[in-house]
Amino acid sequence: MQTDSKKKNILIIGSGGREHALGWKLARSSKVKRVFHCPGNGGTKNNVAIDSFDYWKLIEFAEKNGCETLVGPEGPLAAGIVDQFLSCNLRIFGPSKVAAKLESSKVFSKQFMQKAGIRTSPFVILSSYRDAEDYVKSQTDELVIKAEGLASGKGVFVCSTQKEAILALQSLMLDREFGESGDRIIIEKKIQGKEASYIAICDGNSFVPMVMSRDHKRACDGDTGLNTGGMGSYSPVGDIKEDLEAEIANDIIKPTIRGMREAGTPFSGFLYAGLMLDSENGTPIVLEFNARMGDPECQSLMVRMDSDLYPYLDAAMDKRLLHMPPIKWKKHHSVCVVMASKGYPGKYNTGRRIYGLNSRLSDKVVIFHSGTIRESTHRITNAGGRVLSVTATGRNLELARREAYQAVRKICWGSGEEYYRTDIGKPSATNE
Repeated sequence: MQTDSKKKNILIIGSGGREHALGWKLARSSKVKRVFHCPGNGGTKNNVAIDSFDYWKLIEFAEKNGCETLVGPEGPLAAGIVDQFLSCNLRIFGPSKVAAKLESSKVFSKQFMQKAGIRTSPFVILSSYRDAEDYVKSQTDELVIKAEGLASGKGVFVCSTQKEAILALQSLMLDREFGESGDRIIIEKKIQGKEASYIAICDGNSFVPMVMSRDHKRACDGDTGLNTGGMGSYSPVGDIKEDLEAEIANDIIKPTIRGMREAGTPFSGFLYAGLMLDSENGTPIVLEFNARMGDPECQSLMVRMDSDLYPYLDAAMDKRLLHMPPIKWKKHHSVCVVMASKGYPGKYNTGRRIYGLNSRLSDKVVIFHSGTIRESTHRITNAGGRVLSVTATGRNLELARREAYQAVRKICWGSGEEYYRTDIGKPSATNE
């Protein structure tokens, strides 16, 4: 039996539902002593009041407390937090600044895919509003317009008409909704099909895949409304079989790892391929890469993961994933319903007390926090757009949905100021 002296302390950087779920899973490891969250949220324990971008204070904390570090969100990764920790000989899980460009620069990512022969939608890169407007007016296809840089998952506009596309251009390039992230934009043809998320743990040379999941990105039922950071997810994905997963691994993940290594920028961390399964022939096409674990996919995955997560992170940091066995998964299904502040991804109110968190909930339900603050022992308030990830398991998808929504209906804040989609995991929403 492992003694406490050999167990590891873990520092998780971030404050979202993804970081809460990762901490929840790691806290159950026989190899982990204590999990710290920086800055954490109203649902996490051992919160550390240091800004996620204050690298030297974080390094000082990690050294003092003997922590290995896991970075959740894209911002610190894009700013080079991993490079800073490694320069101090501290163990940290995540990609370097230049490897994180797979997510932080959609231009870099698209050009990389083009060079590596990875299937993606045809695209153009533009930096002038006038040129972009002229291009849109010359097209007859439905278009997708993307800010080049980071935009918290909200810098993608799926446009059915030229008018919608021009409004998206104005938002990004004239109104500067996402600042310098809109200095350059990508315009690509919209691909019809079903989305899916493929996430792998990588060490720069090898990878271990996780099971597939599916995210609901649009704000409203029926996959309508604005793009968000994610309104819910579920796993497994019934229309994706083993042969398709093998195709994704061979045609997308392996070339990505090989191409990054050959460029001298090996990718270590969670590699997330956001895919569209083409409606004509089911071919997987990469919509985007993320350089971190998905949110809310993480919540659906962690409640299904039967293996201990820590050994895989440990092996990735030591570049020995090649010798790790496949991850084991529970056979049940999981559904995550995101409860957001009404108005998200636009304006919304904060500071409202959340009720129902201590309701009698099923043992099949776990509530992961994101935009919450614990003001006192018994008072938690909403502090962001996405507030809670109500995650449930069941023998099948419908039973998991039922458990999740029964819990959701017990939770509220303000005067009806909570919002959630009612169709997460429904056949009409998932196209299964």
